Amino acid sequence: MNDTYLVTGAAGFIGYYLSKRLLIEGYNVVGVDNLNDYYDVNLKYTRLELLNESSNFKFHKIDISDKLALENIFKTYKIDYVINLAAQAGVRYSIENPDVYIQSNIIGTYNILEMCRHYHIKHLVYASSSSVYGANKKVPYEETDFVDHPVSLYAATKKSNELMAHTYSHLYDIPSTGLRFFTVYGPLGRPDMAYFGFTDKYFNNETIKIFNNGDFENDMYRDFTYVDDIVEGIMRVLKTPPKDENPMHRVLNIGNNKPEKLMYFINTLEECLSNSLNKKIEFSKEFEPIKPGDVHKTYASTKILENLVGFKPDTSIKDGLQKFTDWYVSYYKKG
Repeated sequence: MNDTYLVTGAAGFIGYYLSKRLLIEGYNVVGVDNLNDYYDVNLKYTRLELLNESSNFKFHKIDISDKLALENIFKTYKIDYVINLAAQAGVRYSIENPDVYIQSNIIGTYNILEMCRHYHIKHLVYASSSSVYGANKKVPYEETDFVDHPVSLYAATKKSNELMAHTYSHLYDIPSTGLRFFTVYGPLGRPDMAYFGFTDKYFNNETIKIFNNGDFENDMYRDFTYVDDIVEGIMRVLKTPPKDENPMHRVLNIGNNKPEKLMYFINTLEECLSNSLNKKIEFSKEFEPIKPGDVHKTYASTKILENLVGFKPDTSIKDGLQKFTDWYVSYYKKG
């Protein structure tokens, strides 16, 4: 009998692609999501429609902060593996709406850990974030770096998740892995991310805001990671749970290990969108200071991931953004 995987946040960006991959490989997938309206919920329904094409996919609309509803899932299905991707995302949004971050990212994660404790799952993999590195100056970021100075509530909740998982692994021998994702992008992605928002603004004839004050000598840069690379990493990590360790817990970076300057990223997005539309386009740009909670750079060391599972993300920003803009133009009928 094939293993059953619980994917929380299954209607989300990474959750959708991971669920799809698991289904393609013949596993049973139970997906849960609260389908909140943090961004266009139609994208979430589109992802769900695609997943529902498989008879091995079962979906339940629940919030992981609802402990009784979550426990009913574990009582109904024999869950072998848990991938907890349900979380309130967004750095800037956490400054305006802190309550939802505590509810989803702290209470929800606690409930997941309780279920893993009582239902003896084989491996818990959960989403952490590159934001835990805060304003660290040393690059590339390594898993052994000091991460006790988060600069946003979102980052603080992700660091808390790592501490909670570490403790539960220590107390109850739960094999668990936290993955520090670095700026994930791709088709069917999140509209609150810069690449998606910039594309929206172009078609709405709006100016894009670039939060680096036009300082090209000291440009912000990000370790952009294509979603297929993230999913490949998760799949390999799932099959390699921690063993014979106390606690059976680890955190791993999963990033492209090749950060790109913000202006190069924007210029590449313009180029890819031009290709998708078969005409030369250029964004209208406005420069502003860096926002509270933002970090100047992200840059992942992926040595531990590579040594552990023999994989390192390698999709170039140009290839990844071309796939995104082609999808965007087709999905929103802009061609």
